[in-house]
Amino acid sequence: MTHAAPQQPAADNPDVTVITATSPMATPSHGGRAKCLQRLVRLDLPVPPTVALSFKAVHAIAAGEMPDVAAIVASFPDGALLCVRPSSEDPDWGGPGAMLNIGMNDARFVELSDTIGRDAAASLYLRFVQSYAVHVARLDPDMFDEIDQAGQEGLTLALAAYEEEAEEPFPQDPAQQLHEVLRSMARAWEGTTARLLRQARGAPANAGLGLVVQQMALGLGQGECGSGVLQLVSSETGLRQITGRYLSQSQGREALQQGTKALFLTRDPRGPSLEELEPEAFEALKAHAELMRRRLRAEMQIEFTIENGNVHILDGVRVDRSPRAAVRIAVRLAEDGIIPQQEALMRVDPHSLSELLHRQVADDAPRDVIGSGVAASPGAATGRIVFSSSEAQASAARDEPCILVRRETSPEDIRGMHAAVGVLTERGGMTSHAAVIGRGLGLPCVVGAARMKFNLKRGQITTEDGRVFKAGDVITIDGTHGQVLAGAPEMVEAVLDDSFQTFMTWADEARDIGVRANADTPADASTARNFAAQGIGLCRTEHMFFEEDRLTPMREMIFADTPEDRKAALAVLLPMQRADFTELFRIMEGMPVCIRLFDPPLHEFLPTDRAGLRDLAEALDLPVSDVTRRVEAMGEYNPMLGMRGVRLGITVPEIYDMQARAIFEATLDASRDGAPVVPEIMLPLVSAKREVEILRARIDAVAAAVRTERGADFTYRFGVMVETPRACLRADEIAQHAHFLSFGTNDLTQMTYGLSRDDAGRFMSNYVQQGVFAEDPFHVLDVEGVGELVAMGAERGRQARADVTLSICGEHGGNPESIQFCRAVGMDYVSCSPFRVPVARLAAAQLAIKDRLGEDV
Repeated sequence: MTHAAPQQPAADNPDVTVITATSPMATPSHGGRAKCLQRLVRLDLPVPPTVALSFKAVHAIAAGEMPDVAAIVASFPDGALLCVRPSSEDPDWGGPGAMLNIGMNDARFVELSDTIGRDAAASLYLRFVQSYAVHVARLDPDMFDEIDQAGQEGLTLALAAYEEEAEEPFPQDPAQQLHEVLRSMARAWEGTTARLLRQARGAPANAGLGLVVQQMALGLGQGECGSGVLQLVSSETGLRQITGRYLSQSQGREALQQGTKALFLTRDPRGPSLEELEPEAFEALKAHAELMRRRLRAEMQIEFTIENGNVHILDGVRVDRSPRAAVRIAVRLAEDGIIPQQEALMRVDPHSLSELLHRQVADDAPRDVIGSGVAASPGAATGRIVFSSSEAQASAARDEPCILVRRETSPEDIRGMHAAVGVLTERGGMTSHAAVIGRGLGLPCVVGAARMKFNLKRGQITTEDGRVFKAGDVITIDGTHGQVLAGAPEMVEAVLDDSFQTFMTWADEARDIGVRANADTPADASTARNFAAQGIGLCRTEHMFFEEDRLTPMREMIFADTPEDRKAALAVLLPMQRADFTELFRIMEGMPVCIRLFDPPLHEFLPTDRAGLRDLAEALDLPVSDVTRRVEAMGEYNPMLGMRGVRLGITVPEIYDMQARAIFEATLDASRDGAPVVPEIMLPLVSAKREVEILRARIDAVAAAVRTERGADFTYRFGVMVETPRACLRADEIAQHAHFLSFGTNDLTQMTYGLSRDDAGRFMSNYVQQGVFAEDPFHVLDVEGVGELVAMGAERGRQARADVTLSICGEHGGNPESIQFCRAVGMDYVSCSPFRVPVARLAAAQLAIKDRLGEDV
């Protein structure tokens, strides 16, 4: 059996190569750390000699095929100590920890004792023995943790402990040491646990690992020696600010460890600084960092060592950054001419913008997690637990922040949600009532926390670890991460500064698809304007009827026996609706406002408990028994598939007549004061062409009547909400009677899957984990199933009416992955919750930029 010749470091060997300016290496084959070190070498920065091992070489090592380790050691000066660091394609994928001081042995200890002192040499040797024993030889760490002695005494104990536990002396041959370190790190990367951990971070299962072997700059010695890190910006704010730490007589990143006597970098009244201790080294570090920023086109953190006053650059990584800092850094780099605007836009994850718009739990705040669920609406809020909407309103009246806890919310909870600072529900998914309304209000919300036990009768919740929290106890909702926390952790406030506004202006210049907001109230509309939405793509009118002064006439209308009685009850609601729409139109100042006519089943407006039925009987002057019987008679086996949406418009047309009149009168009222309004009226839950014909005729008749009564003209656009599979299939017939088709992907997903969007949260995570669905279809649009229906509907609608406007107004409209599909099928705009508008604007811009770059290639 023959074996391949050992790989040796050489200029033309891409798998084991000394890093020079021309070495054959790339991030996909050697990892980001190796490639960055090559860039630093090209900048003539003081980088110690380094050898890079490719993914292929490390994979071979894990399989037992070693490179010529003696040749690697020979690539460095005699007696040099070495370190090995991981080099994965993405630093977020992790990897084994660095191993320092390889090559330290008895002989080197004696030599170094003469040059840097016995204590420093003993410290180097002791650190290596302890690290090697635990991470390479896999010996019991307790034996070495118990060694408290420092210097030569500690070293002697560590060597003795190693020999006793390993049943052999500590290895003295540097090549053997390096051999074992490389093999240990390679096998650790390819182990099952490591593979699962990096997959959880988004890495592919077969992700490769490179390794870099670098000469140590010791950081310990007679003159000024030490190590530290430096960057030119704050990771939290992105503002220009030299940050980092330096620790004398240290190695690696010890300066960042808590409890160390690290120095500040710049002059600081709180203590000594590197700037005062070693001004020349400090100035050199600043110059190196600025050069890296300009030539590597990124804010970089440099890891450095000072050895007898001389600076060595060991590594460079992109600065960790909060979403706020990411935006500010990208804008500053573009404004300084280092990167173009388009590249600045590509450097910020659209999802992360949600964190800019809401308060968040501070990154370094302790988290006492008591439960988890679906991260339905981002942001964090702290308040006292309340279990009903009335309690939430009472709490708000006392100016006490509260968290509304419900099994699931319904339209009756709207007032309570407005009063609360956060919402927690036992049931629900990404498109449940609590999730949709929470995102619209910018209200932190965790839904589907099914592993917690909710006992609303007793007024308590039991956590996953068995603790009990009662009404009045303080908890925190982290809707960004889907966590429920005990107590009140430190928060970081939302800040939308000039950098954010500049960044979003660039995004708007780049994108090629419109972005509107789903907004039901004047507050929603104002938020939509603040976030530069291009109009309202969905106004759900049913929420307007749950106010206290509207609920009684609404119920009177429901209980009316004749059309005349229904009209009489609706006449009370007409001026209220007209005022609602007038205010919306004025806030949007001539921008399009798409109003969905009444959608939910009527029974949602009726009480179900005894006290509520009694109050309703009193308001209607009817016996409780009659009211109870009528309410029970209106019940449906499956209300979401029952008499709702356009079916109400066909069977109880007076409701839509009243709403149309309110819209048209509001149009004229608002147009007197500002830019002419062109309202858009949308029919929900359409399945048949005839539904559209009947109701458009009625609405046209109302429009004609208003024109005559007011003596003024106006125009309006009429459209259909496509949210049933049949509407997608018959879109060609329906489009002939509509100016626009807006795909309601929440209900369309529900009907395509036969899956309740309110109950899916209970088991959807299991489905995703087991690979049944790649992603929650209520969170990311199912392109293969639901998407095919949408694409078919869009194509057939355009074939029948070339100028029909197409859009998506389901919650998928704010999801970056789903926006990509919307652009591909030719949507004119997407509409989403107001607080997701910036996310959609950036995602649309990035997609347009990618397309343009692809065309350029």
